[in-house]
Amino acid sequence: MATFSQTKAVPLETTRSQKLYFAVWRWHFYAGLYVIPFFLMLAVTGLMMMYVNFFAGRDGERIAVPLAETTVTVAQQAEAATTVVPGQIVQYILPRQEGLAAVFKIDTDSGQRLVAVNPYTGEVVESWESLATWYSVADAIHGKLMLGDFGDRLIEISAGLGMILVVTGVYIWWPRGTGAAALLPNFTARGRALWKNLHAVVGFWGSILTVLFLLSGLAWSGIWGHKYVQSWSTFPAAKWDNVPLSDDIHAKMNHAHHKDVPWALEQTQMPASGSDAGVTGTPEGAPVTADSLVSLGRDLGIEGRFRVVYPSSDDGVWTINRDTMNSDSNDPFSDITVHVDQHTGKILADVRFADYSIAGKVMAAGIPAHMGLLGTWNFVLNTLYCLSVIFLCISGAVMWFIRRPANSMRLAAPPAPSDMPFWKGAALIAVLMALAFPLVGLTLLAVLAIDVLLISNIPALKRALS
Repeated sequence: MATFSQTKAVPLETTRSQKLYFAVWRWHFYAGLYVIPFFLMLAVTGLMMMYVNFFAGRDGERIAVPLAETTVTVAQQAEAATTVVPGQIVQYILPRQEGLAAVFKIDTDSGQRLVAVNPYTGEVVESWESLATWYSVADAIHGKLMLGDFGDRLIEISAGLGMILVVTGVYIWWPRGTGAAALLPNFTARGRALWKNLHAVVGFWGSILTVLFLLSGLAWSGIWGHKYVQSWSTFPAAKWDNVPLSDDIHAKMNHAHHKDVPWALEQTQMPASGSDAGVTGTPEGAPVTADSLVSLGRDLGIEGRFRVVYPSSDDGVWTINRDTMNSDSNDPFSDITVHVDQHTGKILADVRFADYSIAGKVMAAGIPAHMGLLGTWNFVLNTLYCLSVIFLCISGAVMWFIRRPANSMRLAAPPAPSDMPFWKGAALIAVLMALAFPLVGLTLLAVLAIDVLLISNIPALKRALS
């Protein structure tokens, strides 16, 4: 018969380790409750945008036309486009390759429309509403849930909590005596153990990509991106010496939720036309037209597709833009933005990848990688990644469904430790997260306040959420 003195006590460090594990698991669980619907939405709409862009083009511009030996002028194409769709031309998009239509963006009284023109004959092939494409609908949901700034804030919170989800998930996955076996799926497991294994392995292998996707996505967000990161890493207009500046910034060239302008330039002031500043651009004394801008682009060494943005006012400028983010190429190092005085044809600014700040360069490469635009490998990788995110969301929900008490209305969250170990370190991490991602900090404070002031004082609610 065993006596009390023969019973082995649980080591203190093991107890502390178990408490920390349950505390981390609890945070992972609650972060997942909020994040899962948003991550499902982001993965599905991300897949939609990639595949629509691949097969039809972001603007629906992959329209085949009969190949011919010569093309008509851009001016003739523009005249045909505005005859069918009267309005103010905003942008001319060169064909991606031979045998495809050129596209004009035109502002009309009823909104912006796109007009596809056969560059060989000057005939209008098709026209459609700019924001009515499947890509535009998916993009509007992906960026702001079609809810404006409120939707942007909800998604920004989910991205910030996603960072917590990654960190806590890696901690929970971390091999504890299993070694390399934790890196591979264990198909011999059954039930919840199999779901847990697959969830952990897939989550680990995708963790680095998840962080990169979240950071590149957050860089476009309204608070962390616009107020924190973009403002101090934007291209300085001061580099354009002796060039008059407009009151407008580059972001004005964006249309609705479409991001046409490089991230590093969005908050930089535009140069203004109407002075003798600049260097030789289009032929001196000749009218500055879309045709002369196309010729200038080729003279500057721009190959393949690029865009010509028309001046929007008397002091506005012509702009030549080639951007990987807009799927003009799959090489971010070839990105270029050139502004030309509409009156003199002189080049007022010539901005290339090498001119960006470190953050600007990271984003110039990171955004098209996020969008699957760097080639076939990137497209396939992003497809697999989006499918893995969908699996993680579904498997997380399945694991909860299996472990929850049957016929119970309880949330069945992981148990909270009675005495939280290492709480000072956890508090420091929470403070650092709050400083780095302010909306996440506010969310954590709100959750803490609800827990302390509301849940802890209402037994029925405490039982339901336990």
